[in-house]
Amino acid sequence: MCGRYGFVPGEDFYPRYNITNRLETLSASYNVAPGYSMPVVVRENPNLVYLMRWGLIPFWAKDIKIGYKMINARAETVEEKSAFRKPFESRRCLIPASGFYEWKKTGNEKIPFYIKRKDNGLFSFAGLYDVWTDVEGKEIKSYTIITTKPNKLIESIHNRMPVILKKEEENHWIDSINQNIEKIKELLAPYPDGEFEAYPVTRAVNNPENDSPDLIKPGKPGWQPQKNYSNSKNIIT
Repeated sequence: MCGRYGFVPGEDFYPRYNITNRLETLSASYNVAPGYSMPVVVRENPNLVYLMRWGLIPFWAKDIKIGYKMINARAETVEEKSAFRKPFESRRCLIPASGFYEWKKTGNEKIPFYIKRKDNGLFSFAGLYDVWTDVEGKEIKSYTIITTKPNKLIESIHNRMPVILKKEEENHWIDSINQNIEKIKELLAPYPDGEFEAYPVTRAVNNPENDSPDLIKPGKPGWQPQKNYSNSKNIIT
């Protein structure tokens, strides 16, 4: 699964995704957790970015809490699950990221690893989104990250990895007019080896309240934090 990631937008975020609107705030987050509201890119002629809640809430859901069970969608079954079937057809999105975390089980321990591009550039998870309306009529946009089997880099750490799109695949993925589902499904493959690297990081990342650049610094496997990494940049809804 993919249960935690980082987002450091940089100055080129908006041109990188050909986004025409602007968010009121665009902050870095080094420890994005389920339930947080993060930038998501959609195609609405042209590309737009919205803050959406991580953990897809199907439009038919009765309780918002179902989103915590919907942070990931498996590529192998995304067409079959009632929560994901319709979004897969017409509500595909890009989730910008600068890295993600996976935990490697070693004996009785789980060691956090950070995985990022070697050039430190932004990349995109393949995502789905939906719009849910609460009892007061308020609309909440939410999203899920699609996962697949791991590539060679990730398989030594975890048995799943998020679907990462090549840059040239991104427009194809979010094109809602493109209804060739078989072609779309071909994009749900492990990212090729070579462009990413992985290394162990502090266990401070285990606490979603911690959010600091120190979380993504390389360290010895399982090393413990020596200070509090907490800040308040994450947006929790």
